[in-house]
Amino acid sequence: MNDSIRFILNGEDIALTDVRPTETLLDFLRLKRRLTGTKEGCAEGDCGACTVLVGRLADGKLAYESVNACIRFMGSLHATHVVTVEHLAGRDGALHPVQQALVDCHGSQCGFCTPGFVMSLYGLWLAKEKPSRQEIEKTLQGNLCRCTGYEPIVKAAEQVSMMRPSTLFDPLQRTRSEIVARLWAMQASGTISITNGEDRLIVPASMEVLAGILSQEPDAIIVAGATDVGLWVTKQMRRLSPVVFINHLSELQSVREDDDEDGVTIGAGVSYTKAFEAISKKIPALGRLIDRVGGEQVRNMGTIGGNIANGSPIGDSPPPLIALGATLTLRSLQGQRRMPLEDFFIAYGKQDRKPGEFVESVFVPYPAATNRFAAYKITKRRDEDITAVLGAFLLTLDDAEMITDIRIAFGGMAATPKRARRVEAELIGKPWTEATIEAARPAFDADYKPLTDWRATAEYRQLTAKNLLTRFYLETVGAPAELKRFEEVA
Repeated sequence: MNDSIRFILNGEDIALTDVRPTETLLDFLRLKRRLTGTKEGCAEGDCGACTVLVGRLADGKLAYESVNACIRFMGSLHATHVVTVEHLAGRDGALHPVQQALVDCHGSQCGFCTPGFVMSLYGLWLAKEKPSRQEIEKTLQGNLCRCTGYEPIVKAAEQVSMMRPSTLFDPLQRTRSEIVARLWAMQASGTISITNGEDRLIVPASMEVLAGILSQEPDAIIVAGATDVGLWVTKQMRRLSPVVFINHLSELQSVREDDDEDGVTIGAGVSYTKAFEAISKKIPALGRLIDRVGGEQVRNMGTIGGNIANGSPIGDSPPPLIALGATLTLRSLQGQRRMPLEDFFIAYGKQDRKPGEFVESVFVPYPAATNRFAAYKITKRRDEDITAVLGAFLLTLDDAEMITDIRIAFGGMAATPKRARRVEAELIGKPWTEATIEAARPAFDADYKPLTDWRATAEYRQLTAKNLLTRFYLETVGAPAELKRFEEVA
């Protein structure tokens, strides 16, 4: 057993033996290290004011990602390099080109959000030499600005992409080989366990150790990305213990294409960002949906496995995966257990997971070339985390345009992600026509009895679900004029 979380903070080695399982990186930086350039804003991963970079060794290479420090727990940082805005300035105090570009392009007014923008743009600057405007805008999805407006900030990003002097001035480029060596030396050879009063955090050394821990502590909280669990702490003030951190386990980070089964197996610890790379080429509609999961910081932290395991009725990934016929693999000391993903969700807050089991992976079949697949996420704003309704459709037609099979799944319409089986039954065996769609719409009332809450009313949800079926039909038959009219009404 090891008793310390070790990481590099800017240029300094840190070893923590007295840390709570729910202590956030933001609190550590601001309160204990007085690195107040990282700002405290929403405390839920929405505004980006707390953005920092976290570097980790993966496949022998050092990669940096932007993350929200407000919901990143300290227990997830072992053997990482945490970089804050204070680390960017040159040895003589000169601004980094990313910072200077924001000054030159008038990209800051009140300045509160600016350090977060700097860190997001810095991460992009490290990763891409000449990013497109679309890539810049995607990078900034998770950063909110209330006064400057985004155009000067985008211009700053475009300007700095053309500024590539010697990389020796850049702290991460200059010290990359040194940081890699230091991180290798920090790799834990055993399980890390830290007790703080009644609180305890555990970083298991392997999957086998994780299974053993959960067999003894079936109520332990498993944390991968913490994009949801983080809010249990920052918004609900919940006390969690023990907390088991798994984001370092390489076995849960794998993405494997299976030619025999024509699909992809995604480990439970794979982030949305990594999953996007594997999925977008074979299932473009699912890739576009992943692009709408929060901002880039959230996608860098959040995992598809965590989204499934949490069992939220408004989780983004279960409806499309259910429509695609995904299969879930659970693991425990007793071995593996596989099931159709739709069978995993039993009732609100209840999943088919036995004591000691954890989500290991999900297998996603690729749609056949003759299938038509779409997923639609309805929110107040495009990249919002909070989903009102999410619908997914997988359609199979024969040569006569008759419906031989259709799978429809929705989130936000019931206590769990749920198939629209009555609607499916109304459609199968009938021609794929507008009349068929109109005749099937009332069946939604038998499939779903949605609630009214602060996200949407029950009436809105029900009408939206029906309209999404109509939208799916219009898109599959290529009716741009009707679809445009439909979207204007919606």
